[in-house]
Amino acid sequence: MKEREVTDVATLKALADPLRLAVLGVLMKRDPEPVSVKEVAAELDEAPTKLYRHVKQLEQTGLVYVAETRLVSGIVESRYRSAQHSLRLSPQVFAEGGEQPAVLEAVLAAMDLVRSEFQRYFLAGRVDMSPEKRAGKFAHATFRLSPQQLRRLRERIDQALDEVFAEGDYTGPDAVDATLFSLLYTVDPPKAEQD
Repeated sequence: MKEREVTDVATLKALADPLRLAVLGVLMKRDPEPVSVKEVAAELDEAPTKLYRHVKQLEQTGLVYVAETRLVSGIVESRYRSAQHSLRLSPQVFAEGGEQPAVLEAVLAAMDLVRSEFQRYFLAGRVDMSPEKRAGKFAHATFRLSPQQLRRLRERIDQALDEVFAEGDYTGPDAVDATLFSLLYTVDPPKAEQD
């Protein structure tokens, strides 16, 4: 499955932890290669014992699955794969009366993960934001838009993401890992101004 649209509370709760998101990220990046919990732990610089319950929670919601098992020193070792290449939260989970606490925790966990990964890579000198390569991009802005402008902006973002997902991963020798975190939202006036 290329992209999974998250619509249920159990999956939102599974995504509401930066460490689970990091585990999922490793499995997505290494796909289609099955990966053991020990290998994930080594990549994340975490103790394997810390990850087992997180992997089980991801497995229970169908975000990961056991792709193969093998016998290692008399112990059965499970090797996991991600069930999707990317995730998108369904607009329905944001609807009023929906699962607001669960969706908020999932979004905040993703923000925390992106923040900590960026910090780690930046401090290690691995982030390239140089203008010569035009590799990185940082933008943070608040706009006042008409409904039509907002719709066009959303459509352009969706179109760009759809194109990248449709192309799939580039596997050439000059491939680079790129991270994109996108959050577009509107803010309603305070309740007192609406009345």
